[in-house]
Amino acid sequence: MNKHIKRIAICTGGGDAPGLNAVIRAVVVAASNRGWECYGIRDGFNGIFFNERYSDGGVFRLTRESVRGITHLGGTMLGTTNRGNPLHFPLQMPDGSVKEIDRSGEIIEFFAKKEIDALVSIGGDGSLTIAAALCEKGLRVVGVPKTIDNDLDKTETTFGFDTAVSFATESLDRLHSTAESHQRVMVVEVMGRYAGWIALHAGISGGAHAILIPEIPFDIKKVAEKVIRRENEGRQYSLVVVAEGAKPMGGDLAVVEAAEIGHAERLGGVGEMVARKLHELTGKDARVVVLGHLLRGGSPTTFDRLAALRFGAAAVRALDEGQSGVMVALAHPNVNYVPLLEVAGRMRGVPLDCDIVRTGRDVGICFGD
Repeated sequence: MNKHIKRIAICTGGGDAPGLNAVIRAVVVAASNRGWECYGIRDGFNGIFFNERYSDGGVFRLTRESVRGITHLGGTMLGTTNRGNPLHFPLQMPDGSVKEIDRSGEIIEFFAKKEIDALVSIGGDGSLTIAAALCEKGLRVVGVPKTIDNDLDKTETTFGFDTAVSFATESLDRLHSTAESHQRVMVVEVMGRYAGWIALHAGISGGAHAILIPEIPFDIKKVAEKVIRRENEGRQYSLVVVAEGAKPMGGDLAVVEAAEIGHAERLGGVGEMVARKLHELTGKDARVVVLGHLLRGGSPTTFDRLAALRFGAAAVRALDEGQSGVMVALAHPNVNYVPLLEVAGRMRGVPLDCDIVRTGRDVGICFGD
């Protein structure tokens, strides 16, 4: 047992995901059972940097009462942000230019001043990279993997993914009937950035006829051939699922906002491009549905609730056992610990020879290659 921890803090960074509140509740309750105090940091680390903006000071006490009844709620009670990386924080200069500064030292100083002994950092690749850097600077840190994209290495899955896939699959179920009624091609664009896990799982489960993912550059003519072949067989409609990071062979990503200091590029628009090209090549009416942030919202599924609660409790156990610089990870049937340095900066894409891709090919789904 670790006798030195008295206070810990929790932060949530990056995009929100169903299950964040469940992690927070598990951390607070598990820590309270050990006699530790818990504090929540608002909006990533902004609660520390801009404490004057918050009525509660930006960092506030979390108790059993404050986290009661939040397991089923989407979003995060702490707030989150995917801008303002403390390692590369954007600072506007008097001449209007912007430069990067490293504000991680302010976080270390804050923890020392407030006598907070450790941090539970809940987030995706960016947040865990920050957590690893803070650990190297001397802060005691345990990471919790969170992303609907399911693209973090060293864990079988991340919470939020199952909820996103379930919603995308339900949307495809609904689109079958309207697409067939109007004899249309329906193109469904889903999130996932540079990994195609959401598109792949939802597309196969939802009966899509073509799935385009970042890991397989696509030839739009191959997709058009699939649509025409279905039409010749008497199937007058088709569903195409497109991951936002999918790109044509020899082409570029569809970007709606370029990367700037403090935040990454924002993807979007590939669905429109695919629909337009399919209309040109097949002559069929093609419509686009962009699920976008709908995939992030709503209550977590049972799987994601349980995974989130397990991750939160395991993070506290890790601290209690003297661990630091680790991420809790699902390794069925258990949760174990992996070094943050083995996770930070690494993305897990879809292996092209994996059983799920092979299943899609075996049931006749076109991947555009």
